[in-house]
Amino acid sequence: MATSAAPDTSPVDFVDLTLSLCNAQALLTGLELGLFTALHAAPADAATIRSRLGLAGRGLSDWLDLLVCNGLLERDGERYRNTPAADRYLVRNSPAYTGEVLQRRLFPALSGLTESLRTGRPHAGEEFMEAVHGLDVLRHFANQMDHITEPLAPLLIKAYDGWERHGSVLDVGGCRGNVVSHILAAHPHLTGQVFDLPTLAPLFEEKAAQRGMTGRMTFHPGDFLTDPLPPADLVLIGHVLVNWDAERRGLLIRKAFDCLTPGGALLVYDRMLTGSPGDTESANLRVSLSMLLVTTGGSSYTFGHLCDQAAAAGFADVGRHRLGAHDTLAVCRKPA
Repeated sequence: MATSAAPDTSPVDFVDLTLSLCNAQALLTGLELGLFTALHAAPADAATIRSRLGLAGRGLSDWLDLLVCNGLLERDGERYRNTPAADRYLVRNSPAYTGEVLQRRLFPALSGLTESLRTGRPHAGEEFMEAVHGLDVLRHFANQMDHITEPLAPLLIKAYDGWERHGSVLDVGGCRGNVVSHILAAHPHLTGQVFDLPTLAPLFEEKAAQRGMTGRMTFHPGDFLTDPLPPADLVLIGHVLVNWDAERRGLLIRKAFDCLTPGGALLVYDRMLTGSPGDTESANLRVSLSMLLVTTGGSSYTFGHLCDQAAAAGFADVGRHRLGAHDTLAVCRKPA
């Protein structure tokens, strides 16, 4: 007996998917026009925004209301203001401004997806250091990393229950030490270390002083793919493995095992794939594709893949925890 075929997907679905590009373009336009910088001074109604930014007015309210829907603006009656996150990270010349990285690196890279799928090479062939040369641009990158890790740090501290068993924590690829500074604030008995590129040292010193951690946090300059890692009781690798291919992910996990004291643990948090359809998988697949566009071999990976590499390195077992909406935390324990 023949079964009826499933109805064709409505063309409206494809239109909606295409129009979802408006979300990204609305943000980019806000950065280009200086909307968030203008609203930093004071909330304003649409007419005032039109005058300040030199706009025609047609479509203005729709654009502003879309930014409200996307969590970048708040609306009180007829007046618009930045959300706290937008006011911190999207205002030009502010200490935590991230718009430079979005405009110069991520948005242009997205236009190269077709070519990168054909060639397997990142958009424009830029390596990390080529893209962020110079302290000012590097600062914008560090701001972006802080924006990503700021909400994750408290979740990480809560998810792992073994902090009291350790005396030192090392963050491999920890940028300027934002995550470590949160951990040390929550656990005063710990000392912290960050291993990252030498150019990040001045930004690390600034962060340590800002958080009152000078003397408790130490920066180790180097290349974690080639240089030895300093010993520690606990090692963090967060949002780093996704930047590399499987071979280099395995190398970093082995190096973490080697530098850990017996009985120590490796904590890996990343945008891992689940293999199940849904919002989390969709978000993490977008991250994986962005790695195609901005790295030479990076991609997202599964928890099972990480477990296999951890076992090969010598870790005894691996625990799994959900970390926020999209991240997975893996706790890899080294035998005592």
